Amino acid sequence: MNVRVLRIELRRSVAPWAGAVVLTSALAFLYLVNAAWWRGTTAWTAQWTSLALWTRSLLFYLWPIAVGLGALQGLRDHCSKMSELLTSTPRPAWHRAAALAGTTAITLASAFALLVLVGAVQVLAHTEYTHLEWLPISLVGALFLVAGAVLGMGAGRALPSALTPPALAMAAFVFTALMHMSLGRTETTTATGIPSTEPNRVSLLSPAVQEVRDVFVTLSAPVHIGQTVWLLGLATTGFALLVAATARARLIALTPVLAGAVLALLVIPSDPRRIYVVDEAAAELVCDGPVCVARTHQERLADLAGPGKEALRLLHGALGGQAPVSVRENTAVLPDGAMPQWSRETVLFDFDDEIIAAANGGELTRALIAKGMVPGCSPVGWSGTGGDMFAQTVAAGWVLGDLRPLPGPGPAGSGREADAGTRPVWKELKALPRAEQLSRINAMRAAAYSCEGDAFSELSGGASR
Repeated sequence: MNVRVLRIELRRSVAPWAGAVVLTSALAFLYLVNAAWWRGTTAWTAQWTSLALWTRSLLFYLWPIAVGLGALQGLRDHCSKMSELLTSTPRPAWHRAAALAGTTAITLASAFALLVLVGAVQVLAHTEYTHLEWLPISLVGALFLVAGAVLGMGAGRALPSALTPPALAMAAFVFTALMHMSLGRTETTTATGIPSTEPNRVSLLSPAVQEVRDVFVTLSAPVHIGQTVWLLGLATTGFALLVAATARARLIALTPVLAGAVLALLVIPSDPRRIYVVDEAAAELVCDGPVCVARTHQERLADLAGPGKEALRLLHGALGGQAPVSVRENTAVLPDGAMPQWSRETVLFDFDDEIIAAANGGELTRALIAKGMVPGCSPVGWSGTGGDMFAQTVAAGWVLGDLRPLPGPGPAGSGREADAGTRPVWKELKALPRAEQLSRINAMRAAAYSCEGDAFSELSGGASR
């Protein structure tokens, strides 16, 4: 397709409008809705993989739009009453179909690329960790838009009715919703007995991905390969329908999409743990002495090293040989509802933890001490409990010699309520002989690290149980 043909098709088709709708609606959705893609380490402008996954998640509604607009484009010859005239020309049907599909493919791919570019400019300003492992996620996302539009064109040509575009768009939306909510999910139960669901390989036939909850998680290579096979089959069927002239040819045109679905399901892993996998390079530790962060957050190490080393020094002074000896970002990826696993030798923290995210300087030292004393026993994906946060406040005050609220929104949503809940226990603890204080602190840490019992009640000798 030469430049002149491309220019003519851009003037005659809905391709420019399709690209404009995809780009503007996606940017409006991202910038006008204050949702999870703006928060914490998984914000869409914070890291490359998060950028790719969040923009892919927008295909939940962008893909149905592309399918519907493609169907509208496929009705062009029928609406202009030129079908018979065009079939009588010597130019092969696939030439016209290639020009039509190629123009739409270029505009949709360009729109999605511009969307990713808007985020990429901001990611460059927010992280020092650069890599290309995110690129297949975005390339497959653009291919989803192109394949959906070409399929819509073929369906619009095969079913020339004014109802075809809205019906196809709605069918595509229902398909993505079912894949996201029921058909593409498998019910499971966590080790603690909490019911949950996880994606299965059928869900990967849908363009959308699940919400980004961990910066170390990405899609595996077999998923990219399987989705590419599926999309090539989808696009081939759409193109075949676009050039088919008989009912028999249209029936044969369905073969690629069926074959693509079967092959894709054979390639995509059946084990959910091999669908969304840990990016080992992103989770690799970068250290300054005993203080370590993941490579994906290496730019934060300079600000964390000083407070981290000070927290270890103070913990050693308070606990002696039982104190932790290192501070490390927690890179373990556990399923929702799973109980966390802690080590007494290491202060594990998460940059998205409320008390860590809100702290800096001396307050960061206090927050790390609190995490080293009471790491927290909330199941993954759940918010912290008041008892754990009360225990963190008292334990950090015991180490530092003064009771102050921890950084962040506060354990009970109010500084006054938090102080009323913790100050009597802190005063009682400080009034005890040193040996009794250590006994209660050790009992608190045993409960906190085993996630058995109530860490806060151990500070008052078990009286609040």
